[in-house]
Amino acid sequence: MLPIDLTGKRAFVAGVADDRGYGWAIVRALAAAGASVCVGTWPPTMRIFTMSLERGKLDLSLPGGGEIEFEKIYPLDAVYDTPDAVPASVREDKRYAEVSDYTIQEVAAAMESDFGSPCLDVLVHSLANGPEVQNDLLETSRGGYLAAVSASAYSLVSMVQRFGPLLREGGAVVSLSYLAAERVVPGYGGGMSSAKAALEADTRTLAFEAGRKWGARVNTISAGPLASRAARAIGKIDAMVEYYEANAPLPGCNTASDVGHAAAFLCSPLGAGISGETLHVDNGYHAMGMSAAPTLKPGE
Repeated sequence: MLPIDLTGKRAFVAGVADDRGYGWAIVRALAAAGASVCVGTWPPTMRIFTMSLERGKLDLSLPGGGEIEFEKIYPLDAVYDTPDAVPASVREDKRYAEVSDYTIQEVAAAMESDFGSPCLDVLVHSLANGPEVQNDLLETSRGGYLAAVSASAYSLVSMVQRFGPLLREGGAVVSLSYLAAERVVPGYGGGMSSAKAALEADTRTLAFEAGRKWGARVNTISAGPLASRAARAIGKIDAMVEYYEANAPLPGCNTASDVGHAAAFLCSPLGAGISGETLHVDNGYHAMGMSAAPTLKPGE
C-alpha cells in the first residue's frame, strides 16, 4: 500500500467560504491525509463562514471517520498585497469593519507570528473573480478585464512572493484553472479566460523561480465545471456541467472530491517530481476534439 501521508504538514488554503466548492474539497482531502489546515476567507464572508462552522451547518466529516479541524482561519482579500494598497472605500466598507490584517502581506506575517518560519508545507490558491464574467470579451471594459486578472492570476504571484519564504523544503503550491485558458468557452467572459491563461503561464515560471529559490513545486489543476455557489456567477454553469456529462470520455462529470484528491497527491511526496504542470481533472473532456454524437460508437 502506498498512501498519501501528510502527517506533520501544515497547509494554507486561500479562498474557502463554504463547503460546496473545490477549495473545501481540497481542505477535506488534505485533512484526511493528515495535514493541519489553515484557511483564508474573503472578509465580507468571514462572519457567515465562522458562524456556519460554530452552528454545525458545514459538512466537516472526513472519509473513514473524524472531522475537519481548522488550525486557524484568517481573513484574506487577495486583491490587496499590502495595507497601503487598500482604498479608503474598502477600509470604510461595513463588510470589512469587523476584520483587519487581511492583505496578502499581513496574512503571511500573521502566519509567521503564529507558527514561526518556516512553518508551511502546502499553499493552495482557490481564488477567482471576474466582475464582468457574464459579458462577452468584446463587451468587457478595461477595468473589468484587469480586475479579473488581478483577482484570479496575479494573486497567485503575490501569494508565492509572500508565502514562499515560509515554505519548508519540499513545499508545494497548487492553484485551480479551467479549460477556458486553452480553448474557447462561450459565456466564460469578462477576461476570465485570459486570467486563467495567465495563471497557467505563471505556474510554469513560478515553478522555475520558486523551485530554485525555496525548493518549492508549483502546479495548477484544470478542473471541470462544478455547480458551486461561486460558479453561479457565470450564469451558465448548469449547462456547462451538462455538456461535460454528455461529452467527456468518462461518464458523468468530475466531482469536487476528484479535484481534492488530485491536489492532495500533487502536494504529497508522491508528487515530488512534478512541477510546472497543468493537470486536467475533468473526466478527460479536455482531450475531445468534437462532441460525442450519440450515434458514434467506439470502433465505428
